[in-house]
Amino acid sequence: MESPLIIPVFIPHSGCPHQCAFCNQSILTSHEKCLPGPEEIDEIIGQYLGYKAGRSRVELAFFGGNFLGLPDRDILWLLEKVRPYIEDQTIHSIRCSTRPDTITEQKLDLIAPHGVSLVELGVQSMADEVLKKSNRGHTSFHTCQAIGLLKAHQIRVGVQVMAGLPGDTKDQLLHGTAKVAALGPDVARIYPLMVLEGSPLARWYREGSYASLSLAQSVDLVKEMYKIFDRANVPVIRMGLQASEMMEDPAHVLAGPWHPAFGHLVFSALAYDQVCEKLGAFSGLSQGDQGNRADHILLSVHPRFESRLRGDKNGNLEKLGKEYPHLSFAIQTNEAIMPGAVDIQHRAIPSG
Repeated sequence: MESPLIIPVFIPHSGCPHQCAFCNQSILTSHEKCLPGPEEIDEIIGQYLGYKAGRSRVELAFFGGNFLGLPDRDILWLLEKVRPYIEDQTIHSIRCSTRPDTITEQKLDLIAPHGVSLVELGVQSMADEVLKKSNRGHTSFHTCQAIGLLKAHQIRVGVQVMAGLPGDTKDQLLHGTAKVAALGPDVARIYPLMVLEGSPLARWYREGSYASLSLAQSVDLVKEMYKIFDRANVPVIRMGLQASEMMEDPAHVLAGPWHPAFGHLVFSALAYDQVCEKLGAFSGLSQGDQGNRADHILLSVHPRFESRLRGDKNGNLEKLGKEYPHLSFAIQTNEAIMPGAVDIQHRAIPSG
C-alpha cells in the first residue's frame, strides 16, 4: 500500500495541561510559538505539496501538542483553515496527535465533519506507576477507553509508546506493549527516550536520579516491542525521533540513545536474529569445532533489504563472523526473495 504524503503542522505544547517529565516540544519541532498563523499554514502546505511526486494521497497532520486538548474554538479554527484544501481534494484527510484523556464523545462529535481520519494517542506506557512518574496525568484506563471510542466513531487509531521512561523495566515495558497491541490500533510509533534540555528529566539526569538507556539497550528493547506489534499485525510506522540539526546539538540533547537512523538499526538487529535462527536449523553449524571441513554460507535477500542485512557499517557481517568463526559469509541480492526475508544456502566443502 502506497504511503501518503504527510504535511506536518506543529503546535508545540499547545493544548497540554502541563509539562510531562520528558517533554520539550520546542526543541523537537524547532518551533517556539504555539499555534501557527494562517499564512504559515498555507506556506507549509505549499512547500510539502512540492514533495508529492507521484503519490496519490496527501494528509495533513497536527503534531507536537495535544490537539484535542485545545479550546474548541482553536480546534475548529485549524480544521476550518484546512477545509478548502479538503474540499478541492488537494488534501484528502487530517490526522492529529493527542493525549488519551482528551478523547471524549463531545470532542469526536466536534471533529466529525472535518475529515479527521486518524488520531495518534500519546500512550507512552501502560504502567500507571510509570505514567505517574513521568507526570503524564492520565492512566492506562484512559488509553483503553480512548481506543474504544475512536473505533466506535470509525476513526483510525495510532499509538505512540516510549522505551526508557523513569521507573520502567523491560518486563513491564514489553507487557505493556502487548496490552496496547491487543487493543488493535491501526499503526504504532516507538520512541526511545531522550533527555532534552528544559525538561524536568534534564534536572533528574543532572542530579543522577535518572540514567538513560544506551543505544544498544534501546535497540534491543525496541526490537522486542516491534516484534510484539508485528505479531499483532500492527504496522510500526516509525522507530526513533526524526533526524534534525537540533537533535545533533549536545546543548539541547543531553543524553539518550540518539542515532539518525535508529529504525535502520532495529531492522538490522531483526535481520541478524533471523539469520542466527535459520543457521540454528542447520545441524552442527553452531558448533565451533567443524573438524576437517570448511562451511560457506550464502545469504540471499531482496535488493531493498540488503543494507538491513549487512547492518550499520557491515556490523551484522562482523558479528556473524565472531559468533560463527568457522563459517564464511557472502550476501547476494535476489528480487525473487520476499522483502524482509533471508534465504540461506549452506555448502560444506572437505578441506583436504
